[in-house]
Amino acid sequence: MGKRDGITEPWGTRTPYGPGQAWPVRVDTHLADGVRPDDVDRWVRSAAVLHSNGDGLDIAVKDGRIAGVRGRADDRVNHGRLDPKDLFGWQANSAPDRLTTPLVRRDGELVEASWDEAMGLVVSRTKELLDEQGPGALGFYTSGQLFAEEYYTLAAIARGGLGTNHLDGNTRLCTATAAAALKESFGCDGQPASYTDVDHADVIALFGHNMAETQAVLWSRVLDRLAGPNPPAVLCVDPRDTPVARAATLHLASLPGTNVALMNGILHEIVEHGWVDREYVDRCTVGYDDLAAMVADYPPERAAQICGVDAGQIREAARLLGSAERLLCTVLQGFYQSHQASAAAVQVNNLVLLRGMLGKPGAGVLQMNGQPTAENTRECGADGDLTGFRNWANDAHVAELARLWNVDVGKIPHYGPPTHLMQMLRYAETGTLRFLWVSATNPAVSLPELHRIRSILDSSRLFLVVQDAFRTETTEFADVVLPAAIWGEKTGTFTNADRTVHLSEKAVDPPGQARPDLDIFLDYARRMDFRGNDGEPFPQWHDAETAFEAWKRASAGRPCDYSGLSYAKLREVSGIQWPCTSDSPDGTERLYADGKFFAQPDYCESYGRDLVTGAPMEPTEYRAMNPDGKAMLKAAEYVPPHEKPDEDHPFFLVNGRTIYHFHTRTKTGRAPELRAAAPEVWLEVSARDAEAAGLAEGDLAEVSTPRGAVRARVRVGGIRDGVLFLPFHYGYWDVEHPAGKDGDRAANELTFTDWDPVSKQPLFKTAAAALRKVAAVAAPRSEPVPAAVDEEVVR
Repeated sequence: MGKRDGITEPWGTRTPYGPGQAWPVRVDTHLADGVRPDDVDRWVRSAAVLHSNGDGLDIAVKDGRIAGVRGRADDRVNHGRLDPKDLFGWQANSAPDRLTTPLVRRDGELVEASWDEAMGLVVSRTKELLDEQGPGALGFYTSGQLFAEEYYTLAAIARGGLGTNHLDGNTRLCTATAAAALKESFGCDGQPASYTDVDHADVIALFGHNMAETQAVLWSRVLDRLAGPNPPAVLCVDPRDTPVARAATLHLASLPGTNVALMNGILHEIVEHGWVDREYVDRCTVGYDDLAAMVADYPPERAAQICGVDAGQIREAARLLGSAERLLCTVLQGFYQSHQASAAAVQVNNLVLLRGMLGKPGAGVLQMNGQPTAENTRECGADGDLTGFRNWANDAHVAELARLWNVDVGKIPHYGPPTHLMQMLRYAETGTLRFLWVSATNPAVSLPELHRIRSILDSSRLFLVVQDAFRTETTEFADVVLPAAIWGEKTGTFTNADRTVHLSEKAVDPPGQARPDLDIFLDYARRMDFRGNDGEPFPQWHDAETAFEAWKRASAGRPCDYSGLSYAKLREVSGIQWPCTSDSPDGTERLYADGKFFAQPDYCESYGRDLVTGAPMEPTEYRAMNPDGKAMLKAAEYVPPHEKPDEDHPFFLVNGRTIYHFHTRTKTGRAPELRAAAPEVWLEVSARDAEAAGLAEGDLAEVSTPRGAVRARVRVGGIRDGVLFLPFHYGYWDVEHPAGKDGDRAANELTFTDWDPVSKQPLFKTAAAALRKVAAVAAPRSEPVPAAVDEEVVR
């Protein structure tokens, strides 16, 4: 067994392999100081919870506490590898500032209370508002980090118990566009491809996807292909010089907000040069003529002028993509959180469809997730979707869900689409939404235009419930705080970005009076005395496994079919991809291998929207356009961003992630190695822009927009001219800063309130910004502290 530095060598030792070969096993392990493998009392099955990759792992338990982690060699996702957040993030479970008792607000202060008092306040306020205004006064905002059983329960309570349409997840900030793009192209959510396609692809194209830092283990898989024989070519589309860009065959550093123009330019060349699989397109798709007519107006010269790249690079990219025999495309936040998000992501689907690259090894598209259970939030219906990928505009789908829940069909709101988060906030701002229950997320740092968000959360008209494991910037506005158990302290399933389902077992007890989210939701339902049509308590389940069995019944016959899964099966096999049924008991590696799609008018999850305006398509229109349920090629014209650089704000500002932190650092900021690796916010500036502003590495600079200003140390290089970058992870919980006041650290002090018209995903990557020097460097830039990790390569 060898050792590596798990911080400065995050992708570990190379294990090269060639196309079609099995990815070699490498088992990564990190244990608490002084604990050896032989000292571990037991290893408990789980998977990673601090990114979306779904790395299978075992939790080490020593003396009733989590003492480390070990990658699962037999897991289909990671073959034993773990990323830095996997290796060190578990330490947050034992942080001394865990919430261990409920809190309620008295005389303006949060004070300790009993569960009965806290839940009594929540229930009494719920009933008051139901009597005064009805269910439209109540809203729920959840996470991408809970378990499927918890999302399904929350969806049942909100939709079937209360009858509110106001339920969304923070997947709205993260991968709402992934879901929207898949619905627009294929009629339904669900990733067509699989991580195993990396093993076969001869071209891998990453569109706005810094895989090296967001999915480090999957990037290790790509690096191992690059180190082996016959490596794939790599295309990177990103304004920053990321590790992906540095490894790429071709890097397109297009301007923020121009992704549709870039994709149209690439598709122009695909069509112009005849790199279209016309047999596949004619047999499996509709919409080719409209798409070809649209992209005809985007020759490389026009696209290059809009995007700020060389026309020759666009031609080179198209040639690379057009000549691929096995093309794998991935998409993430560089497209999802930017201008024309859904339209741009759909153009990547168009590329794959035009090339006939679906359903075969090495070919496909992954509209990626950013969170470990974002897929569950969507499929269970705990966001702007209906449970089981059902279509809210299809009365038969709503009636089927009502039968499953044994409630009246009129109880489930379907008079319009489920309310997305940004609209919920507007309702709270105007006073029509009076109750908001936030679980496992931190909107006071993660949402755009934070000054506005704080004013909404702090409103005396809003009753705010926050369910979390720690006090956060958001809990400081709460009327009731509920202490929640987290990963390793409860049992449940979660599904990653390539549809792989894992079981995570309870390893240790939660601290103090903290409870699993499932228990909290069910306690609320029982106190509210929800009943089904048979008079029995609703929801009808009572623990994690019965909730999973209920979810299986809800998913049966739908694209996300779990009916062939069980806790017993998931204890034997480390990761199984849905759909898993009696016909496919081992799961399904790729969707659409037979050229059939989930797009039939009576079956599809969505009838789609106009990609530019967001206007919904009527069922009759959809049926006429796509009567046979084929995949849909959808065109979109480029329109300029709503906020563009000007004389006073000459830069584009984008925000994003670092490999060492997850979201608002609620957990990773409490892991010593991760905190030391990236302790403070920084500002990335190109060398030319830094010189023009008189800035050197480590100087303190201020970046400002019409919403506010952030001060940060400068990192020079690594980004195209005219663009600035801030990581969004840094808020105020760990600095001396008055809660609820305007700050100068959080990137979202600067972003603006705008969202994609199709996915309703907020835009974080097209703000116009100014830059100025505040002070010269006072100290050298700190380097990450090495942290040893055991590595065992199995040849």
